[in-house]
Amino acid sequence: MSKHNLFYFAREGAFNMFSHGFMSFAAVGITVACLLIMGTFTLVAVNANAMLAELESQNQMLAFVDKELSEEEARALEDDLMAIDNVAKVTFISNEEAALVFRSRYENNELFQGVPDDNFRHRFAIDLEDIGYMSQTKKALEDVPGIGEGNVTAYEDEAAGFITIRNVAGIVCIVLIAVLFVVSVFIMANTIKLTTFDRRDEIAIMKMVGATNSFIRWPFVYEGFLMGLFSSVIGFFLQWGLYEAVSRAVASNDTINLISVVPFEQMWVYVAVIFAVSGMLIGVGGSLSAIRRFLQV
Repeated sequence: MSKHNLFYFAREGAFNMFSHGFMSFAAVGITVACLLIMGTFTLVAVNANAMLAELESQNQMLAFVDKELSEEEARALEDDLMAIDNVAKVTFISNEEAALVFRSRYENNELFQGVPDDNFRHRFAIDLEDIGYMSQTKKALEDVPGIGEGNVTAYEDEAAGFITIRNVAGIVCIVLIAVLFVVSVFIMANTIKLTTFDRRDEIAIMKMVGATNSFIRWPFVYEGFLMGLFSSVIGFFLQWGLYEAVSRAVASNDTINLISVVPFEQMWVYVAVIFAVSGMLIGVGGSLSAIRRFLQV
């Protein structure tokens, strides 16, 4: 394709878009609405995944050291524990520290007062890289001399619940986004088809005088491309404003301020790219789908 044809197609596409003012406005508006819905679902999924990741990071395992080992011998096990796959961090807790935590938790309960420090065991708090491998990691920790079988506390059922929620949420969001994308292309195609219907006679004449399908098709492709680009720009800034408004509302509400919202500044580049690519794909896909019928002359 020569640069002259490229300029001609781009000019014709822009002219077609502005010459059908109301229909172009309708197509852009519908695409913006679809992009906002897709963007909202995506951002909800991102925030849900971030909260689940935070909860996962707080899900620790406790490895209790044999009572026969001294504090120095217990501390020496740290390197062996760190060498185990899936172990991200190891924190040693002496029996004195464990006793202090216990007493502070039950300081108002006389039943638990006066328990000697010797009743508490040295232990390690284990942070995992991936809670999906908690069972395997627990088995490896129990194989370490000085720990032993039955001396590792792990919340395996809770970990499995987190993984199930994360996987289900991810699948649901992907399915919803895919469905919304297809619906957006369909709506864009039908909207552009209405603008194309007025030019069906012109297209038929061009076909009869020898114009190729690609020569007729390209202006509509550029038209859809421009409408998709405009839609993505408008949708991005609307999504930004909506997200910031929701973030401020969550932060100022005492009942839900425990929910952490990922700052938009951390992901605006990714959101902009997704909106731009989705908008242009919807526009171009809708145009190609709309013009196909009128090229069959």
